Amino acid sequence: MFSEALHFIINIAFSLFGIALIIRAWIYAIRLHPFNPYSQAVLRVTDWLVQPIRKVVSPGNRIDWPSLIACWLTALVFLLLTWWVLTGQLPLVDSLPPALLAAVFTVLKWAFNVILWLTLIQAILSWVNPLAPIMPVLHTLTAPLLDPIRRILPNLGGFDLSPLVLLIIAQVAMMFLQHFAFRLFGV
Repeated sequence: MFSEALHFIINIAFSLFGIALIIRAWIYAIRLHPFNPYSQAVLRVTDWLVQPIRKVVSPGNRIDWPSLIACWLTALVFLLLTWWVLTGQLPLVDSLPPALLAAVFTVLKWAFNVILWLTLIQAILSWVNPLAPIMPVLHTLTAPLLDPIRRILPNLGGFDLSPLVLLIIAQVAMMFLQHFAFRLFGV
């Protein structure tokens, strides 16, 4: 019972922090204004890990490598802690290479989780409160993903099915990534 509760807490804490790191990289990629209050919150939560990495690895033109490396390290620690909590022992050295790759799948799963939640929140707010203060930020974050889908889907007048398509794609991708990560590392 205790190990299940500890696993739950570790899962929530590491997933939320990993998601914050992914949002930080996404903010960098789409050039969201850094003085936006939402951007500031993400930057403050993640600076303690990203800034030391930034001294060693510089960000690219559109890719914030320090944030992505920090997210990968977070996923790796998450997997190792999960292994330790569920089995009661540290993983063997020969299981480290699969853990490194499973951490990549975990980061991708977190990224699709971000896509899922941002799209869902934007869709619900567009019905309930389309003038909410966060709507411009949500639109800026999701537009690069929804616009290509909108170009492919037929025009249905007032119905925009692109969020639904993106939600399905994200959910299916998360299922595959979870399966691959579990097969690689058993967590």
